[in-house]
Amino acid sequence: MNSLYDEILSILHSVWNRRWLALSVAWAVCLLGWLVVAMIPNTYESRARIFVQLDDALAEQVGINSADRKRDIERIRQTLTSAVNLEKVVRSTRIGEDVSSPRQMEGVVLGLAKDIKVVSTQDNLFEITAVSKNGSLSDAENAKLAQDIVQKMIDIFREENLSGGRGEMTETLEFVNQQLQQRERELEQAEQRRLAFEAKNPDMIQGGQASMQRLETARNDVRGLDADIAAAQAALAAINGQLAGTPPTIATAGPGGGAKGALAQANSDLASMRARGLTDGHPDVIALRNQISALRAAANAEGPGGGTPNPAYTSLQSIKAEREANVQALMSRRASMQSDISGMTARQINDPEVAAEAQRIGRDYDVLRQQYDKLLQDREELKLRGEVKTEREAVKFQVVDPPTTPRTPIAPNRPILLIGVLIVGIGGGIGAAFALGQLRSTFSTQAKLERLSGLPVLGAISHTLTDAARDLRRRRLKLFIGGSSALACLCVLLLAAEFVQRGMLA
Repeated sequence: MNSLYDEILSILHSVWNRRWLALSVAWAVCLLGWLVVAMIPNTYESRARIFVQLDDALAEQVGINSADRKRDIERIRQTLTSAVNLEKVVRSTRIGEDVSSPRQMEGVVLGLAKDIKVVSTQDNLFEITAVSKNGSLSDAENAKLAQDIVQKMIDIFREENLSGGRGEMTETLEFVNQQLQQRERELEQAEQRRLAFEAKNPDMIQGGQASMQRLETARNDVRGLDADIAAAQAALAAINGQLAGTPPTIATAGPGGGAKGALAQANSDLASMRARGLTDGHPDVIALRNQISALRAAANAEGPGGGTPNPAYTSLQSIKAEREANVQALMSRRASMQSDISGMTARQINDPEVAAEAQRIGRDYDVLRQQYDKLLQDREELKLRGEVKTEREAVKFQVVDPPTTPRTPIAPNRPILLIGVLIVGIGGGIGAAFALGQLRSTFSTQAKLERLSGLPVLGAISHTLTDAARDLRRRRLKLFIGGSSALACLCVLLLAAEFVQRGMLA
């Protein structure tokens, strides 16, 4: 502990003996540091927030959903700080006053890209931040420049979404119109080739159709007729089944019905007697049963011709005849169409090159026609989407917070830097004095001399001052205190000047 205490005393004694060196170094470091701090330009920052509304019912109806609009806004946000847009900012603000060459413009644009930020704080909320630290401008001009930059970015943000989107839609429509014109010319050429082929090969044409097209149509019709014939035959089979289970005549009670009618009447009377409670042993029941036995034999002898004709059977017979005629008509039509197909196939076999040419011309014309119709439909949809975007303004902007006017610089923190330079200057002076003391082989205490030499120290001679020397020491001490106080006062004055300057700007 005593050794540490002696070491501290030694350091303090060494620095105190070289206090003028420490004060000089402190003044030099502080003056140089404060000059550097004074040369650092103030940086002023301006902010603005924009709210983007993406909801529109009509846009949803024409296929412009919220995801599409969000992608458009995100694309605009990412391209907002492009070189083209930043060049617009440079030319419309004071930044471009001294720009006279493309190389200078490129350098200014690269520097401005670092000073502008566009971030999305929420789904529909964007924040634009710009800083200005031009050393050739005053603080008030830098503050105004930062505000102007943010305002210009807001204008570009709006233009990129409205007029930029309108221009993009116009370019798209122009491209589609060019494609339509090209398809129209190709379609006319295909039509001319088809007409020339039809005029040269009239036997391959019927009703304005090429042979291959008619052949394909006929085959499709035959396939349809096969299905119709199968359905008609199934319906005829169902009617035949119903006829098999339907009797041609119906037995009716009474004399008009013959033996079968009398048998039916007797069975009805027997059922009525039993319903009244008569048993099989009753004389009337026995007599009626004998009569029924006789009538049954007579009805069997009468044969199937007896009874009344069944109207359901007659109706089923007429339906059967109608369906048989339908099946025959379909079969005849199929045979006729099959004959036409055979004839067209034979002509194609006899002249395959002409048939292939007809097929190719027809196929090319159909493909071009489909492409033309599809492009025409796409153009109408694009026009409707463009009108909704431009007229309805599916994406609407609202400036929530206008560009702020900076009152105080965000950088540098000059008061902290001034105080920091003072501390560094004092530390540098103390360090210089201490380093110089370490370089000289002197000993400030007896203990240090004894420890380093390894020899016992018998005593020390004290330093005695005269009155004149004491007066000189007091004057030098006052001068040292005055110099130190002046350094501190200068730092205080610089701090006061900084706050006064900020107050004047605000």
